[in-house]
Amino acid sequence: MDNFRVNYDKILEVLKGLGFQSKSFLHQIRKPKLSDLGIIALTFTAEYMSVDSEHQLFRILPSRFNSVIERSVYNRRKRKLFFQIELVRKKLAEILGKGENCFIVDSMPLEVCKLSRSGRSKICKETDYAWPNKGYCASQKLHYYGYKLHAICTVKGIFQSLDISPASVHDVQYLKDVKVQLQNGVLLADKGYLSAAYQLDLFESKQIKLEVPMRENQNNYKRQPFVYRKSRKRIETLFSQLCDQFMIRRNYAKSFTGFKTRILAKIATLTVIQFINNSLNRNINNLKINIA
Repeated sequence: MDNFRVNYDKILEVLKGLGFQSKSFLHQIRKPKLSDLGIIALTFTAEYMSVDSEHQLFRILPSRFNSVIERSVYNRRKRKLFFQIELVRKKLAEILGKGENCFIVDSMPLEVCKLSRSGRSKICKETDYAWPNKGYCASQKLHYYGYKLHAICTVKGIFQSLDISPASVHDVQYLKDVKVQLQNGVLLADKGYLSAAYQLDLFESKQIKLEVPMRENQNNYKRQPFVYRKSRKRIETLFSQLCDQFMIRRNYAKSFTGFKTRILAKIATLTVIQFINNSLNRNINNLKINIA
């Protein structure tokens, strides 16, 4: 697995270049053979190479990794590094999205199991506040059981903000969080975010102009400008890439902690690839490409 080793070294180099002074984030009495930064780099490498099963990952890992960490230890430490992975993603997003003032908001379904099994499923039910439930995706005309991924990205395609909610939560509820994350810009959304009250509140509180296409049966109907309709497709393309290369809808997690860590790792890996492409003056959204 020479490719795995080369990709790992490249991603680890990027992480070290972000200015993290310590390779270890977690307090451990014994110094581990593989640092916390190494765990994050290993996770990103596996996601980049579309290896989303830990069982398969430890079958193909080079011997240098099998001798320093066990699968159960890797799984436990990866889940504990959730906030550090988010810190890495935010730092990369801040560098890539500097100066942006036009953003796109949308959501996508995240199924944890088939609808027919939802009544007896125990997946992600270890905490009361994060139970999955049944929801409906209007764009795909799909009833499903699980969660909903809310995301905001720039026009260039850099994820700026993320959140996971139960499937039944309406898209427009996410706009409450936007006020503490963005200001002085344009936010493009689809018809699911159509709300005059939220539109006015965002503009008055944070000077955020919410651009939502009007329904044809509304009074004083006006077609949304083409440039907005074209720009909004960027986040839909990103969601398609997450489903294709990163297999974000395939779930192996049994706990909500494991589930959210898997989702975050996939999005953070996408951002790392964009960062590497940007440093090499390539199209940042060309994700199926050699990084080393």
